[in-house]
Amino acid sequence: MLWIAPPKRCRLHFARKRLWDAADQFRANSGLKAQEYSGPILGLIFLRFAEVRFAIQRTKLEGAATSSRRGSRVDEPAAYHAEGILYLPPNARFDFLLTLPEAADIGAKVNAAMREIEKHNPQLAGVLPKTYNLFTSTLLKELLKKVSEIPATLDYDAFGRIYEYFLGEFARTEGQKGGEFYTPSCIVKLLAEIIEPFHGRILDPACGSGGMFVQSARFVAEHQKNPAAELAICGVEKTDETGRLCRLNLAVHGLEGDIKHGGNINSYYDDPHTATGQFDFVLANPPFNVNAVDKERLKDMVGAGRRFPFGLPRSDNANYLWIQLFYSSLNATGRAGFVMANSASDARSSEQELRQKLIEARAVDVMVAVGPNMSYTVTLPCTLWFLDRGKARTARADTVLFIDARHIYRQVDRAHRDWTPAQIGFIANLVRLYRGEALEAPKVGASEAAAKLMEIFGETPTYRDVPGLCKAATLAEIEAQGWSLNPGRYVGVAPGEEVSDGDFKEQLETLNEELESLNAQARELEQTIAANVAEILEA
Repeated sequence: MLWIAPPKRCRLHFARKRLWDAADQFRANSGLKAQEYSGPILGLIFLRFAEVRFAIQRTKLEGAATSSRRGSRVDEPAAYHAEGILYLPPNARFDFLLTLPEAADIGAKVNAAMREIEKHNPQLAGVLPKTYNLFTSTLLKELLKKVSEIPATLDYDAFGRIYEYFLGEFARTEGQKGGEFYTPSCIVKLLAEIIEPFHGRILDPACGSGGMFVQSARFVAEHQKNPAAELAICGVEKTDETGRLCRLNLAVHGLEGDIKHGGNINSYYDDPHTATGQFDFVLANPPFNVNAVDKERLKDMVGAGRRFPFGLPRSDNANYLWIQLFYSSLNATGRAGFVMANSASDARSSEQELRQKLIEARAVDVMVAVGPNMSYTVTLPCTLWFLDRGKARTARADTVLFIDARHIYRQVDRAHRDWTPAQIGFIANLVRLYRGEALEAPKVGASEAAAKLMEIFGETPTYRDVPGLCKAATLAEIEAQGWSLNPGRYVGVAPGEEVSDGDFKEQLETLNEELESLNAQARELEQTIAANVAEILEA
């Protein structure tokens, strides 16, 4: 199915773009690399956001003080913390820093402000950037002025989106490294829409900057609930700098979480949240095709009720280690949604055996094929996996829904694509049709999503297989395909559609990715054979 939405720019987009241009000018004049200036800039955007929320609460407390015998609470940190708002002491407020003269050592003042904020808000201990001494007072003054242009009247969500925009732009600037901390928001939104994290414990063992948590919270808020009360957030991030970024991102959105990061924490070997069987939801975008994981350290974690219930892959590839970690972390009714390399859907040998066990456990619920250029860091297409531990007790226990969404997108620019809210709503409601759940209108683009749903599934939409879009395949059909979870094998091509040059290029890229994986397996097997032959000859 082909659905290409036209590009669209909103007022908020231009505000973000103007700020980004200022940040880019800041980079050019400072001579620093993206990883050196991104943290400080995000820190100032964070402070601007925090001060707007602080000022609103302060006004409320001042109003309450006039009619209260208790006296004023405007300078009590607890009065802010109770509402999920950060307390800002006088010398740590954005407006104070903004009015400093250039003759002052502004870098030292901003560093001191960040320390004061951490002192009064323990959840931010060790998180805020304190490298502002790297910049001249002139540069900092200019940047403070630019950040002050973010209107204080913007709503809570708009501030968060500006912050997410900057995370995405820094990811794009940093290339492959940026992918370690940022997943495009449209993909994260679809993951959340399909696993529906209304209430419970949520885990991301490769949490990056925390986008999965933020989107889950937004999903809850859109259903008129308080995310801080509904969700218990747990994350793991091996890179200390990125872990701090995650905690800062949560704070920007008024959230707190138990984020384990840095030091020697590594999700392959460590389980700091004692996750096995404990989580209602798992959301993740792990690194693809990682090699050199020390499997000797994992042997005691293999078996039923453990972290790797189906066994360890023989190939030097960690994809099926991640997949099992997501599966084993779920409780009996838990759901997981994650991004995975296309090659994992069709991988052979021991990975095929592991995939078969996962499918036979009736845990694989939905597979969505995503086209290329949806990420800032890689052009290859990917696949979204959705697991549901409760599926085995439903009418869809012996089927898996496959969706081909490669030709559903909006062209953002020459190199990047995303999904519109209407397209996300359409795909999520397609899944709800299959599950027999009530349909939901997206916050934006509801009429367009509903029209597309009725166009394809009838005036009173009812799920059916649609060539080129979706197919509910039985376990027998999946077995006949060698236990493949590649949507293209089942969905097929819509009548009248032809395979385009773009499709061919995409298929070639996917096949090349699989070939590289097979070559790695072959090299590993060759080494094993050579070692065995040498051992026999020495005997």
